[in-house]
Amino acid sequence: MGRITTRRRVARVRGGASSMRPDTLVVEEPMEIRIDGHSLAVTMRTPGNDFELATGFLVTEGVISTAADIADQRYCTGARPDTRYNIVNVRLAPGVPAPDPSVERAFYTTSSCGICGKGSIDAVHTVTRWRVADDPAPVASSVLADLPERLRQHQAVFERTGGLHAAGLFTTAGELLCLREDVGRHNAVDKVIGWACRQDALPLRGCVLQVSGRASFELVQKSLMAGIPIMSAVSAPSSLAVDLAAESGMTLAGFVRGETMNVYTGGHRVDACASAVA
Repeated sequence: MGRITTRRRVARVRGGASSMRPDTLVVEEPMEIRIDGHSLAVTMRTPGNDFELATGFLVTEGVISTAADIADQRYCTGARPDTRYNIVNVRLAPGVPAPDPSVERAFYTTSSCGICGKGSIDAVHTVTRWRVADDPAPVASSVLADLPERLRQHQAVFERTGGLHAAGLFTTAGELLCLREDVGRHNAVDKVIGWACRQDALPLRGCVLQVSGRASFELVQKSLMAGIPIMSAVSAPSSLAVDLAAESGMTLAGFVRGETMNVYTGGHRVDACASAVA
């Protein structure tokens, strides 16, 4: 397994003078996900929890929905030594259809690739297996307000590097179930969802996903694919993320900082704005 952090010498400048000192950096390496030996995707990630990452990616792309859909998962030991732990091959269980290998990210893609609008929302609704709108999941605003700090307290690698995103899965009572860090915010979410799938915990009814950055369309769709009814972000959501959350019946909160937050959709679940209609 590759290292999560590495050390580099840097020139530290302060007050117009510089000195050489070691600095801790988070490692970023590519990971290729293969299905039955066929390449499906390559993502830049922080090594660690790689099987969770692959599992979560397959869940959020609609390829699988339970741990039983995977017959076997392992590193490609025949690869070159420098890439041995950067290729994960997943063998699907009998009867589970493989995605079309000729189509890159066949189901839907990220906002960075230019997809937008009603068509992308409909694509998510087409493949989502669980309806979060049916999950009441009441949550106190005081619980939501505490989650960013609770997330921060458990970010061990961020504490050393300052260079990682985090995603934490909590109960509506504020109990931390799983936290993962990664250079990619989408990878951190996939690792959490992959953990849940491997625990046979999907759908994640009555749960809150707290993310350390903004709430993008991709993160909302990943949460929906895992059946998460509430998503909370430290920063702002995008317009398409709000549209998708609203049409899906998800509660989406942003700018959750201290005692303040914006509840963009699903206010009926939050005690402080339960009278609002999202």
